[in-house]
Amino acid sequence: MASSTTTAKVRANDAKTKAELEAEIERLKSDVTKLKDQLSETGQRTYRSAQRAASSGLESVKARSEAAIEDIRGQAKDYEAQLEEAVREKPISSLAIAAGVGFVLALLTRR
Repeated sequence: MASSTTTAKVRANDAKTKAELEAEIERLKSDVTKLKDQLSETGQRTYRSAQRAASSGLESVKARSEAAIEDIRGQAKDYEAQLEEAVREKPISSLAIAAGVGFVLALLTRR
């Protein structure tokens, strides 16, 4: 049989171990809370960074598309000026070409 001093020592060790485990559990809870907060903050920073990048990309695309539209408008004006000049230089040929194109389009739309 175990002596009373041995039993007392075992109980003291069990109490110490229980207190140590409870303290460790509290430390772990604190660590988990800190990690959760850090992950949340990191997620928010990442979201804001992605949002800024998307906005910047959108502005870049918008600027490039506006430049492309202006370029297309300029080209259209150039073609229009060339066409007007060609009509002035050769009005009868231009009229014949227009009539031919109209005739072909009429044939195509009938079908």
